Amino acid sequence: MLELADRHGLGPCAHYERAGSTPVPGTRVEIITMIKYSFLKILTGSDLSQRKLALMSLAAPRPGPTVWLTAAVHGDEVGGIVVIQEIFKKLKQEPLLKGELFAFPLMNPIGFESAMRSIPISKEDLNRSFPGNPSGSLAERIANTIFQAIIKTKPHLVLDLHNDWLNSIPYTPIDPHPGSKFAKTYEAVLKFARLAGLVIVDEEGESEQSRLELAKTLSGTLVNLGVPALSLELGEDSVVNEKNVQVGISAVWNILHSLGMVSATLPDGTHVPQALKGKVLRYSMQISSKSGLIRFLVNPGEIVKSGQPVARIYNVLGKPRETIKAKREAIVLGLTDSAVALPGGQVAAFGIIN
Repeated sequence: MLELADRHGLGPCAHYERAGSTPVPGTRVEIITMIKYSFLKILTGSDLSQRKLALMSLAAPRPGPTVWLTAAVHGDEVGGIVVIQEIFKKLKQEPLLKGELFAFPLMNPIGFESAMRSIPISKEDLNRSFPGNPSGSLAERIANTIFQAIIKTKPHLVLDLHNDWLNSIPYTPIDPHPGSKFAKTYEAVLKFARLAGLVIVDEEGESEQSRLELAKTLSGTLVNLGVPALSLELGEDSVVNEKNVQVGISAVWNILHSLGMVSATLPDGTHVPQALKGKVLRYSMQISSKSGLIRFLVNPGEIVKSGQPVARIYNVLGKPRETIKAKREAIVLGLTDSAVALPGGQVAAFGIIN
């Protein structure tokens, strides 16, 4: 395992932990595989303390696909950390059959400790800083360390785990089409999105600016370089929701199974409406035009019809100021965390069905 890690240039080993053994067909020999835990330096503080990125890896005795799991690029999105922990824990009992699995379980440790989405020192969004720059801003330097480590392994797939609003359902956003040059990459992304078993939403931007922003995310940068990458939004941020952790474990595990890396599938447990399974919806964000208090009339996961009221905004005296209505038939992906509406503020996110 140390030789494999060195070949990829991912740094020295911290320690190993036994992950299980795989029998060699036709013999009484078993090959023991080990989980490797190591760290990549990202920052030396003014007090000379070092900040590092934890890196987990596991190689099967047989060659096969290389897959990366990443989480907590936003410091308050903690559920993905637990999903990665549980995947590696499960692999101690059910050995990896072939290929390699790598993971950055906590990409934004500074934001995590401050319970903040951004990097609090620099106020930057790490997931709008890829592919990074070794001589750039703090976020760009961290992004560069992450990106270079991933690219060196020539991955077949990268799964980036996220969390959304407190009132939201798990879903799979896919990045805008990277163009004809990487049409096969986009087809692979769609295939893996369907295997995840969640509601699928195309994040094709409604403006050129939004497309440019999405191109600077980890998954967007990889897709635009021809590397299949997929984000999984696994319910609410800031807390560990065990039900959504299980959804994430099943999604990741079933994708690994499709690649022949594990032996069995898991039930998805997402209860995606039958009519929406495998269908690619269009992402849409509803905004308010008035100020006031938001009161919601629908719940995440609910399918709403065109023109159906989804929220009302009231002034301080309790008088209605605005009724937010669904523009099209859609599934409600999530509702804003804030009870306060401001002109142009986000109110709800939808997956447009038709």
